[in-house]
Amino acid sequence: MPDTNLVLVIDDEPQIRRAVRDALRDVAARVDEAADGAAGVAAATEHRPDLIVLDLGLPDVPGVEVCRQIRRRSAVPIIVLSARHSEHEKVDLLNAGADDYVTKPFSVLELAARARAQIRRARTFASSSASATPISIGGLLVDTVHRRVTRSGTQVHLTPIEWQILATLIASAGRTLTHQQIFDAVWDREFGSPQQYLRVHITNLRRKIETDPAAPQIIITEPGVGYRVELPR
Repeated sequence: MPDTNLVLVIDDEPQIRRAVRDALRDVAARVDEAADGAAGVAAATEHRPDLIVLDLGLPDVPGVEVCRQIRRRSAVPIIVLSARHSEHEKVDLLNAGADDYVTKPFSVLELAARARAQIRRARTFASSSASATPISIGGLLVDTVHRRVTRSGTQVHLTPIEWQILATLIASAGRTLTHQQIFDAVWDREFGSPQQYLRVHITNLRRKIETDPAAPQIIITEPGVGYRVELPR
């Protein structure tokens, strides 16, 4: 993986940029750096990195706004670094388009593992979307073209809402989607309680697709935030 990957680090602290560069030595062939938000957005547009590591505490533009600006231009995976870690902040960041969140001080091994996972996710789904190949996950075969889910050759019958929830999560596999993001994608309306709607439908969906719904392995709950589907390793 490291022979072609380009990572962009947006952080105003040289020591943090150096720590990220060292952590991603085996993940990226090249690590570019930007010391503020404006330079980071420009570098993201010009250099088209495979991954962005973004610090929240930038001197010119709030990190969450940098995240929004980059996301308007690109689907590049974004991992956010922050010394803060409230659920509310994490929800705001994910809603702004971040793919993952690492709290400072961070583990070198954890950051490298998350970076690899995000790059793999982006490439896997770019490839599967281009070829329209059914996706194998958790013992299921999901055909997004024909909207079919099968297990061992037997079709799993989902309601339209259950299908839309599953397809939405799979399209962003490896990334936690907030309750609001899923609600917006599936129901596309401004009223209603995202958590209340989702709790019922996720429970029903898990009964159909999980081997053990009480210990789900396909749809994972991020408490207070939302849900994610993990990619097979």
